[in-house]
Amino acid sequence: MKRTLRVLPDAEAELQSAAMWYEEKRRGLGIEFVAVVDRAFQSVLENPEACPVWRPDRPYRKRLLKRFPYVVFFSVDAATVEIVAVAHAKRRPGYWLDRRR
Repeated sequence: MKRTLRVLPDAEAELQSAAMWYEEKRRGLGIEFVAVVDRAFQSVLENPEACPVWRPDRPYRKRLLKRFPYVVFFSVDAATVEIVAVAHAKRRPGYWLDRRR
């Protein structure tokens, strides 16, 4: 059975905000950031179990981005991979934990 990808609205907003920030720093960099995130989303959709568990007491996995200091946090079940956060790796760890499905 093929899983579907669901991106929570807050995670989508984080992605857009970071992309805009990078685009302001250098033209085209925001587009590069979105491309890296898209590849990470595809990777977790194809093989979510390849990503490490974030913490043993939490039902989330993480995928570090290449080139950018961001982490994609997600949950997975038999039918869905749900992107919970696109979080900066060095800011406010776990701030997204209260997000609901």
